[in-house]
This record gives sequence, structure tokens and C-alpha cells, in this order.
Amino acid sequence: MRFSLLAGALALALLVPSVASAHEVKAGALVIHHPWTRATPKGATVAGGYTIIENTGDSPERLLGGSFEGASAVELHIMEMKDGVMTMRPALGGIEIPAHGKIEFRPGGLHMMFTGLKVQLKVDDEVSGTLVFEKAGTVAVDFEVQGMASQTPVEGHHHDKTN
Repeated sequence: MRFSLLAGALALALLVPSVASAHEVKAGALVIHHPWTRATPKGATVAGGYTIIENTGDSPERLLGGSFEGASAVELHIMEMKDGVMTMRPALGGIEIPAHGKIEFRPGGLHMMFTGLKVQLKVDDEVSGTLVFEKAGTVAVDFEVQGMASQTPVEGHHHDKTN
């Protein structure tokens, strides 16, 4: 009896699709690695969103926008150094993720701007949101709130999702 239970459990485990590692979301050919944001001071009306989006597919994909619980809007921004001055501009038309490539949203670079915040973001909170893609559609993600000085994601206690 014990052997058949173990064999059954093993067979079931082989049938279940593999789950992504450490706070990832899979949606078709896309892998969204550890979405996160920083804690905000009381009264802040904006925050930045960061992640790495990998496209394992054979054709490019485009991130068009998204949503963030407790914010009015999500904007995609490009930051770059121009003539010794850091500039920021909206990424009109979205951000392309090349086939078999990836893009990185990070502090001081490409990022999502959550505008019209209605809540203070506190360390260890998890905030629901979405990312909207041209082909993959709307993908649910949870942003982990990290410390105000964070520059890179810190693995937390999140569960993986497959959409």
C-alpha cells in the first residue's frame, strides 16, 4: 500500500507543470522575475516598479502598461544619461522584449512609475498588480515591497504563479 501511494504521488508530481523558482510568474513564453517596489514615505504619491522580463519565445513581445493596487496609473519610463544629465521620459508605445531576450527594470534605468498612490508602501507588504502585454495579454503579478534604499531584488516569501 505504501509503495502505491508513493508511486501515485510521484506520478502526480510528474504531471504537474514545473513551477518557476523564487517569485517568478510564467505566462506563455514570458518569465517575469521577482517584481518589486520600494517602501514609500508617508504622503508619497509615486513609486517605482522593477523586475526582469524574459522572453523565451521565437517572436518579440511588447509590454504596454499595467496596473498597481492603490495607484491611479502605471507608466513605463526610460532613464538615460544625456550630455552628463540624467533624463527621464515616458516609453510611448511600450517596451519591446526581444525574442530569446530580456529587459531589466531597475532603479536609475528603465522602470515602471506607479502614480497617484493612495496608500503608503511598507516593507514586506505584497501589492497586487498586472502587466499588460501586446500578445500575452494581462498577467497578474505581486510586487514585493522592499526597503527604501534597495537597489536589487531581495528574495522574500512569495509563491510562484503560472498564468
